[in-house]
Amino acid sequence: MSYLCQLMKIGLFSIYLICIAFIVSSCNNYSKVLKSSDYDFKYEKAKEYYNLGQYSKATPLFEELIGVFKGTKSLEKIYYFYAYSLYAQRNHLLSEFYFKNFHEFYPKSPMAEDALFMVAYNNYQLSPKDNLDQTYTNKAIELFQVFINTYPESDLVKDANIHIDELRDKMELKEFNNAKLYYNLQQYKAASLAFENLLQKFPDTRLRDDAFLFILKSNYAYAKNSVELKKVERFENTMELYNNYVNKMSDLALLKEAEKLYTLSENYIKKNQ
Repeated sequence: MSYLCQLMKIGLFSIYLICIAFIVSSCNNYSKVLKSSDYDFKYEKAKEYYNLGQYSKATPLFEELIGVFKGTKSLEKIYYFYAYSLYAQRNHLLSEFYFKNFHEFYPKSPMAEDALFMVAYNNYQLSPKDNLDQTYTNKAIELFQVFINTYPESDLVKDANIHIDELRDKMELKEFNNAKLYYNLQQYKAASLAFENLLQKFPDTRLRDDAFLFILKSNYAYAKNSVELKKVERFENTMELYNNYVNKMSDLALLKEAEKLYTLSENYIKKNQ
């Protein structure tokens, strides 16, 4: 048993030495590529690294080659590969910059359509969670729309629309949660206004019924917590809002809650008129 263990240890050590030798050899080879003054050779190696998914090796080569091949036909593909290499390394801001430049420099290129899509898609990748600032979300929506308007027949239009819907859902959720925060803080008037703003900005939101209900809940709570002199008027306002929204609500469970608020408001008014 000890002999077998010793053999295994020797085998593992041999593999370790082979791996080290391979890494050292690869580093030396890459160093030679970087130092080479044969730019055609560098271009071929850059493409090779790119195709192998070794983007960190390909990127410095493409970056150097952009200056070397300026004014030649090769520059178009070098520029394109460089933009994708940056994207693959999640350098979305720089990738967006080069894809945008590519589309401006080569508007008739067969790759121009994809480049313009990637300008938007880099911003899509930068879009954060719904509770954070949505600057990149807004920008991505605008850029996807630019893409759709520029290439309405593109196969990528379907993907662009899917991403737009996803990004809008995120923005709607952020607006909804911000409005709900006012409600939870018992700032009912501010909550009602925030939910109304949500409906104005996103009239087709999937959160529409929830927003309708929170407007009623906010106004009911606002009326209930008002001074006696103002309560009847504010409960009447709650009932009026219910009448405005009742035919627009499709969620039966939420509609039942809304009806309860209407009934409570109506009962208060009957008792105090």
